[in-house]
Amino acid sequence: MRHRRKDKTLDRAAGPRKALLRGLATSVILYEHANTTLAKAKVIRPLVERLITRGKVKTLASRRKLAEYLLVESAVNKVLEELGPRYAKRAGGYTRIIKLGTRKGDGAEIAQIQLVK
Repeated sequence: MRHRRKDKTLDRAAGPRKALLRGLATSVILYEHANTTLAKAKVIRPLVERLITRGKVKTLASRRKLAEYLLVESAVNKVLEELGPRYAKRAGGYTRIIKLGTRKGDGAEIAQIQLVK
């Protein structure tokens, strides 16, 4: 039973779930949007916001922490060089989720998670 457990499993084991979330977070940062299911978008939102908040302070420690989570070096550079300065004066709320409807095959709700301009 999952009494009082806060984390969403997305019907996956821990390893595949972590890989999925890392890939989605990297895509959102690189392309500034990603289409996915609503459940995945809701799970990835706080992760992306934490990464951007970490990128506001441009130190070696923050670079290493970002590189630990993101899959490619260009995503780390983008957080530190572009997104950190872009959201320097903003106190959170860097992403938005827009519902796009349902997927034809299985009826899953599709949403787009994107970075706020």
